[in-house]
Amino acid sequence: MTLTLPDMPMKEEDIRLELACALYSSRKLARGLAANLAGLDTDDFERELQRRGISNGCQPHDLADEVDALNQLLGR
Repeated sequence: MTLTLPDMPMKEEDIRLELACALYSSRKLARGLAANLAGLDTDDFERELQRRGISNGCQPHDLADEVDALNQLLGR
């Protein structure tokens, strides 16, 4: 897809990072795809999300639910 923007006082890489963070934050784009859009590897993108205070969306109860599901799959 091609997106044409009018001249802006921001560099392209800054616009891509802003867009990637916004799309990830609104759960419209997965972390890996958002990192790719931003032109960063997933670790650098994760650090940028942390710097901006953007949560990965996981809550403590999510982990407990995942452990329960794995235990059921493993017959425990």
